[in-house]
Amino acid sequence: MSANPATPLLDTIDTPTDLRKLPPGQLRALADELRQEMISAVGTTGGHLGSGLGVVELTVAIHYVFDTPGDRLIWDVGHQAYPHKILTGRRNRIRTLRQGGGLSGFTKRSESEYDPFGAAHSSTSISAALGFAVANKLSDRPGRAIAVIGDGAMSAGMAYEAMNNAEQAGNRLVVILNDNDMSIAPPVGGLSGYLARLASSREYLGLRHFAKKALGKISRRAHDAAEKAEEFARGMAMGGTLFEELGFYYIGPIDGHNIDQLVPVLENVRDAGVGPCLVHVVTQKGKGYAPAENSADKYHGVQKFDVITGQQVKGAAGPPAYQNVFGAQLTKEAETDPLICAITAAMPSGTGLDKFAAAHPERFFDVGIAEQHGVTFAAGLAAQGMRPFCAIYSTFLQRAYDQVVHDVAIQNLPVRFAIDRAGLVGADGATHAGSFDVTYLATLPNFVVMAAADEAELVHMTHTAVLHDSGPIAFRYPRGNGTGVALPDVPQRLEIGKGRVVREGTKIALLSLGTRLGEALKAADQLEARGLSTTVADLRFAKPLDTELIRRLMTTHEVIVTVEEGSIGGLGAHVLTLASDEGLVDAGLKIRTMRLPDLFQDHDAPDKQYDAAGLNAPQIVDTVLKALRHNSAGVEEARA
Repeated sequence: MSANPATPLLDTIDTPTDLRKLPPGQLRALADELRQEMISAVGTTGGHLGSGLGVVELTVAIHYVFDTPGDRLIWDVGHQAYPHKILTGRRNRIRTLRQGGGLSGFTKRSESEYDPFGAAHSSTSISAALGFAVANKLSDRPGRAIAVIGDGAMSAGMAYEAMNNAEQAGNRLVVILNDNDMSIAPPVGGLSGYLARLASSREYLGLRHFAKKALGKISRRAHDAAEKAEEFARGMAMGGTLFEELGFYYIGPIDGHNIDQLVPVLENVRDAGVGPCLVHVVTQKGKGYAPAENSADKYHGVQKFDVITGQQVKGAAGPPAYQNVFGAQLTKEAETDPLICAITAAMPSGTGLDKFAAAHPERFFDVGIAEQHGVTFAAGLAAQGMRPFCAIYSTFLQRAYDQVVHDVAIQNLPVRFAIDRAGLVGADGATHAGSFDVTYLATLPNFVVMAAADEAELVHMTHTAVLHDSGPIAFRYPRGNGTGVALPDVPQRLEIGKGRVVREGTKIALLSLGTRLGEALKAADQLEARGLSTTVADLRFAKPLDTELIRRLMTTHEVIVTVEEGSIGGLGAHVLTLASDEGLVDAGLKIRTMRLPDLFQDHDAPDKQYDAAGLNAPQIVDTVLKALRHNSAGVEEARA
């Protein structure tokens, strides 16, 4: 098919079926249009930009060569899949990215048949693709599985675990290593492109497959010599020894922005009778958009921006972000404490530890996307007398839960967990929400679990964690800016397991954990306006509970309401257990727990998410009033 010259090529593409009708000579022009469409869309919505710009040509080539969606294309993480979404029937919604009711910023099974596997965390693609490939093999169905994984995601052990088991999939599995950061490969030029096409050809792969079988029939010494010679020759020209040892036919490196190289190599891989294959593609983050190419982070994640200038639309200056408050305080603590170490899993700026790294580089460790290793590494540091801080997003700490239990909690090692992105996170949605950390940590013996109500409290909790050498301790705080309270000049060491009463009343008690404290105080104002005297307590600790404070409030108030930005099984469950164990519940006391709903909430603005979750001031007031009405009805019924 040849498009009308006056009609943009992208306007003729609704699905990859349309794409595959184009002659190869038009793919370059299509890629250019696709890149501009993506820049325009992300300029409108914000989101991940640099990673998607880097895979425009690769996206076009994959959909052109492989029979998607019959061939399953799985993007690792999925934040680079915006061009993929545009080519797979979602262009008309691309400007709803990360907006309430709009497209996800990652791949999502419920969104399109072209998203066979949902993602947002890294290093899962090869395992999932292997599952698809083996299922097809066992069912004798056609179809390949193609995993596209970045070099950063290859730092996680899960990727290698999957590759170690991939040989059974045969040629149904193709792994594309998108190398855009770590410079695994030497510079890519015409010779390496030629070698890649040669090495991916059916003749070469068939010869290698035959040779490997033949080598098995000759003497061990001859076999070893021939294998080493072949490995040496390939290593000199193209590298890939590690992947070969894991059972893959390595092809590359090739220029990921040269469609004339990509298409024939992928066609050779598609048609080869051997496998699995790993295609090493070198790309550039931010490719084709000068502001992104020239940015240190290649515009990895951006706000809405002016497409012409690249200038991002920033809101008015406000209070410091929680992550920066933590990073600054830990950096300050480390000035006088040489035992403090900081560990992050590929998120130095996201966790605020870039400041620590600049000031104390010898005590800063970025372990890559390897949370399991990071936690056990911290446990080893703690066992040897250091004071390690693991700064990890709540949603990513889930990946290391066994290490938290086995390597830290059971051994009662004083690892400090700074848990960023607690609660709901807005545009990143369910995959990045910090919904479960209180529940999964407060259930563990030996753990101390804190939640900061504001940035001043975060300073105190960071300081408290430094001085806590008797076991593991965690403190959580949300994404975004603080409340604007003044930061303390001198941090306090909090008494473990002790909360604070922020407002004293007599009838209603609101027990808050974390940054819902502001909404609890608003609710208290509204309740007072109704003549309902209200106490507001910031419990600070989910574990150990301030049993003395809770016991006092339960025995002096009519209604107790717990409020937390976490899932069921957190603070409310522990308060109810305390009340039950100590017999504090009688006919005159009503306890209600407010928490996140038992579902995965879709992306939206955070205030809208919390409103949908029922954790803002109006819902707190409504919960109190319903409890009072229920209580009054019960009393009247008893009197009758």
